[in-house]
Amino acid sequence: MPAQQKKLIFCTAGVLSLVCALGTAAALGTQLWVRGTTLCTTGALLVNASGPELRKFIGEIQYGLFSGQRVRQCGLGGRPFHFSFFPDLLRIIPASIHVSVILFCAVLIIFALVGAGFFMFNAFGSPYETLHGPVGLYLWSFISCSCGCLIMILFSSEVKIHHLSEKIANFKEGTFTFKTHSEQFANSFWTILVCSLVHFLNALLIRFAGFEFPFSKSKDSGTITGAVDLMY
Repeated sequence: MPAQQKKLIFCTAGVLSLVCALGTAAALGTQLWVRGTTLCTTGALLVNASGPELRKFIGEIQYGLFSGQRVRQCGLGGRPFHFSFFPDLLRIIPASIHVSVILFCAVLIIFALVGAGFFMFNAFGSPYETLHGPVGLYLWSFISCSCGCLIMILFSSEVKIHHLSEKIANFKEGTFTFKTHSEQFANSFWTILVCSLVHFLNALLIRFAGFEFPFSKSKDSGTITGAVDLMY
C-alpha cells in the first residue's frame, strides 16, 4: 500500500482513539449509565393498587459510577433523593466490582490516549519500529478493546446479578420496600461499547494497511528457516 494511504489510515485510527478516550472520560463522570423505574411494593399492597393507580407508586432512578438520583413514589407525590456511591453506598453495593469498573475506565482512557499518540507518530514520525510500529499498535488496540469489554461485563453483572438498582432504591428505607419495575442501560454504557468496537476496528485498519497480525508467521519464512538449519 502506498505511504500516503498508510498515513491516512494511521491518522484515522489515531483520531478514533482520541475520540474514544474523550468519550470514555465524559461517560465516566455522568449519571447516564442506568435508567429505570422502581415500584413501591409496600404502598401498592396497602391500597391494593392496580392498573392506572399503580403509576402513583412507580418512581424513577438513574445513576452512574459516582452518583445518581431517584424519585421516590409511594402514593403521596414524587420525592427526589440524590446519592453518591462514595462513601454513602459502599456498605450495600459490591464495592470490589464497582471500583474495578472505575479502574478499567481509567486504564481505557490512558491506553486510548497512548494508542492515539502512537498512531499519529506512525503517520508523521519515523514509523515501523517495534513499540510504536504495527506490533505496538496492535497491543494498544487490544488492551483498550479488552478493557472496554471488561467494563461492560463487570458493570452488567453488578446491575443485573447483584441487583444494584434495588439496593440503591432501598437505601435507608426502613418501612417501604422497593422493587425494580424496569431497567435499561443508558448512553454512557453504550459509549463504552462503541469505544470497544472502535478499538477493534483500529486493529482491522492496521491489518488493512498491509501489516500482519502479531505472532503470525508466513509459511515461506518457515520453509526458508528450515532449509538454512539443514545446511548446518
